[in-house]
Amino acid sequence: MRYEHIVHGFEPVYDSRSKVLILGSLPSVKSREQSFYYGHPRNRFWQLLAKLCGCPLPVTVSDKRFLLLENRIAVWDVISECDIIGSSDTSIRNVVPADISPILAAADIGAIFTNGSAAYRIYRRYQQPLVGREAVCLPSTSPANAAFSFERLLEAWSAVKKYT
Repeated sequence: MRYEHIVHGFEPVYDSRSKVLILGSLPSVKSREQSFYYGHPRNRFWQLLAKLCGCPLPVTVSDKRFLLLENRIAVWDVISECDIIGSSDTSIRNVVPADISPILAAADIGAIFTNGSAAYRIYRRYQQPLVGREAVCLPSTSPANAAFSFERLLEAWSAVKKYT
């Protein structure tokens, strides 16, 4: 595989009631195909949020958007565009950071979380100096993070529910 220049192809999900902001790095190949977040069928993001929120597992993009907004969760990514090989966060280079300030201006965000260490590193480098807010790094929900069982993820991600 070779590097491809990717421009983030869809908007953040949030409204004025959002209390938590979850930031990923950049949509995966599967997510880009679906034009929505966490589209890989083995990514545990939607299963995890459904369990945390006591909701049925969302299937459609509308269901996923509803789950987020109903539970006051905003979702966006730290990268607006970059060069990447496939979906490999470790290959990311030439980052153009996303502007998260519109979300922070529109909603009373009580906590910012990153989905994985790549998003955390990029947040700390580009966004944190601009917005002056700390983020909490949560373990990645990606299928590549096989070291974390669903139960371990659920325990770590339970911090999200404290703010919604």
